[in-house]
Amino acid sequence: MLSVRVICVGKLGEKFWKQACDEYVKRLQGYCRPEVIELPEQKLPDTPSSGQIAAALKKESALIREKIPQGAAVIAMCVEGKTMSSEALAQTIGNLTVSGTSKLVFLIGGSCGLDEELKREARLRLSMSPMTFPHHLARVMVLEQIYRALNIASGGKYHK
Repeated sequence: MLSVRVICVGKLGEKFWKQACDEYVKRLQGYCRPEVIELPEQKLPDTPSSGQIAAALKKESALIREKIPQGAAVIAMCVEGKTMSSEALAQTIGNLTVSGTSKLVFLIGGSCGLDEELKREARLRLSMSPMTFPHHLARVMVLEQIYRALNIASGGKYHK
């Protein structure tokens, strides 16, 4: 069975974000082995320098790399990534699994995003929109889109 891991930088603070994520994780269990991993966001001053941000992203990147399973296809969520429809995401996931991939990892950065080197190493850079979303909302959206894509791939009716 397909393993889908979503690695997120930052903790969900509000109960409603957690409830929404839990709902999609529950739904995903019919299609894959879902897992959400939260990693701590590095503390920065109120007005960090670009060097401080880069150093924080490097530290977060090291923590992220520790949680990526060997042989996993990594998809980095980032605003400069490729936009695609839900059907195209379903096709992309299908193509990965047909080619032998059994582990997918989606990366969601914290308030400063993801380290550039980490994004370059990803199989795919994916953007939900050119707009910026809070990483808490992005987590819900990513889980929903994974669920939608797997439902589309199985011929389900959720997408209609």
